[in-house]
Amino acid sequence: MKVMNLILLPIIFSVVAASTQAQNLTAKEIVKKADAKMRGEKSSYSTMTMTIVRPTWERKIGFKNWTKGTEYSLALITLPAKEKGQAFLKRKNEMWSWNPTINRMIKLPPSMLAQGWMGSDFTNDDLLNESSVVVDYTHKQLKEEDISGRKCYKIQLIPHEDAAVVWGKIYIWISVSDYLWMKAEYYDEDDYLIKTEVAYDIRNMGGRIIPAKYELIPADKEGHKTVIVMDEIKFNIPVSDDFFSQQNMKKVR
Repeated sequence: MKVMNLILLPIIFSVVAASTQAQNLTAKEIVKKADAKMRGEKSSYSTMTMTIVRPTWERKIGFKNWTKGTEYSLALITLPAKEKGQAFLKRKNEMWSWNPTINRMIKLPPSMLAQGWMGSDFTNDDLLNESSVVVDYTHKQLKEEDISGRKCYKIQLIPHEDAAVVWGKIYIWISVSDYLWMKAEYYDEDDYLIKTEVAYDIRNMGGRIIPAKYELIPADKEGHKTVIVMDEIKFNIPVSDDFFSQQNMKKVR
């Protein structure tokens, strides 16, 4: 029995220490851990399938996505065939789109952040600009709630006055045990709920336990939603700043 205790004590102490550490995290630190888990501490590469659902039709879009921190991202459309090769780039404070069919490069103004990306319920800000939920907002931890059977921190995000963001307020539910981004509600400046994002299909991808499926549901459009399924993801891949260039938009595959 004494031997068993000697074996178990370090394990028990480590669990208690981890629990205490989690309890001592600020709301901002919790959001930062959840954001880094999905984005990668340094970089990421993923392939995804997006399904746009409408009352009378559905449309699928496949794309690849490379990110580096919060300042660089590049998305490449892989299907359908008529839109294959379109690319979208964020490089620091500038955003661009490339359409090979018309051989045209367009710089996206900040006014387009709130527009739907590829006709979906996700905005350009959601999938391209990715305003930093860590840097651009003030964070406040509210009461804990259960989402899909997981105990979650509920955190309120209010944008800084000088932040170039779309939303007037965001609520995020992040799981206590493993910092999974389980749910988010997005509100406009008048405090109206605009859309809700929910995570599903928790699995091991890229060596991490993360959601493999997200549904985004507009609040005022019955029968509308957009579903993104993660087909593959790799974290902290070697990628240079030069990869995220207008020249590479035209040739990346």
